[in-house]
Amino acid sequence: MTRFLLPALVFAALIVFFVVGLERDPSYVPSPLIGKPAPDFELPTLADPDATFGLDDLRGQVSLLNVWATWCVGCRQEHALLVELSDSGEVPIYGLDWKDDREAALAWLEELGNPYVTTAFDETGRVAIDWGVYGAPETFLLDADATVLFKHVGPLTQQIWDEEFQPRLQAARGREQ
Repeated sequence: MTRFLLPALVFAALIVFFVVGLERDPSYVPSPLIGKPAPDFELPTLADPDATFGLDDLRGQVSLLNVWATWCVGCRQEHALLVELSDSGEVPIYGLDWKDDREAALAWLEELGNPYVTTAFDETGRVAIDWGVYGAPETFLLDADATVLFKHVGPLTQQIWDEEFQPRLQAARGREQ
């Protein structure tokens, strides 16, 4: 009898495991950086390889860091919204151009508009690894002290902006004052 009962229990446990797993959002990957200081970095800027941009440039105001690349389909999908958000002046948006071609990236911004205050050029992907990036686009919301408040993996949409970023942005702004 136990010879049949044990496999049946294991099978039932596997079914429960798979059902619970199917109910989870596959795009959600918790970040170990949430609530912690953002990883330090300093990279050349996309526009000027002799100038640098780093974590210290993100301090002093609530901001977004958007990881993008010209080869990224999802980055193209979210780009118009980023330009719209940038034009609204609601929050400064900084870019991290990840494993990309500098000339292609500059042409992309010229063609589609540049929503970024400045863009760091992470040609090797070293900084993105420190930030836990595993695919573009990814968008981080940072507090004025460069603490990571939220991370979104995938293209940013108006709904995600309204439901996920806006409440956190308002709360962070309340802490600034």
